[in-house]
Amino acid sequence: MTPNDIRHTEINTEAGDPMLLSPGAAHAMLAGTPWRRFAVIGDSIAAGTGDPWPGYADVPWADRLAATLTAVHPDLAYINTGKIGATIGQVHDEQLRAVLDFGTDLVHVSCGGNDLFLHDADLLEVERGLDELCAAATADGARLSMFTLADAFTGRLRPFRPRFVEYAAIVRRVAARHDAILTELWDHPARLRRNWLSADHIHLTMAGHAVVATEVTRSLSRFHCPESDKVPSPAS
Repeated sequence: MTPNDIRHTEINTEAGDPMLLSPGAAHAMLAGTPWRRFAVIGDSIAAGTGDPWPGYADVPWADRLAATLTAVHPDLAYINTGKIGATIGQVHDEQLRAVLDFGTDLVHVSCGGNDLFLHDADLLEVERGLDELCAAATADGARLSMFTLADAFTGRLRPFRPRFVEYAAIVRRVAARHDAILTELWDHPARLRRNWLSADHIHLTMAGHAVVATEVTRSLSRFHCPESDKVPSPAS
């Protein structure tokens, strides 16, 4: 399928979306995972901001993932402290303590984009801040999860793309330093779909969130059991 085909393919429901795992497949992939206390911290991406999309449940990616984990581990506990507009420093100062007190064993960190919109953004400081946040969030032994943002910068956001290219590299380096489970979304074909971005061209639609949930599920499964992911990824 060419990029143009992807752009113009109409997907009417979650059940008919070839980029999504079925609930049964997702459950099977995560059935053997060891985590029981799942936390998400960060900005609006973590919080799950985004427009609804016809045919897709109005459920953001982290809540979808938590629901899958709960389906296979009914004793799972889940918190999400994500907040719209949060910078890395604000996540550290306002969200980190709640996650540490929660006693998480799997923590997803998603922030840094808002820092890049600041006129005096220093990429070295962004990397240092993200690195320190991830170190603190995993200080008690929690496994770290992260993902790169997709390359979908259009319209008024197009001028920011070079900065986000660098940010994707920062996320990869920080993830490597902390042995994180990294989900690579930068080149994911779903970013070319009409239903990927909300009207603001910043946040995902609920269709986009569904794809992210699938890809993070794949990543968690591969990390826990490299042979367990039998469903090919559309990003591969």
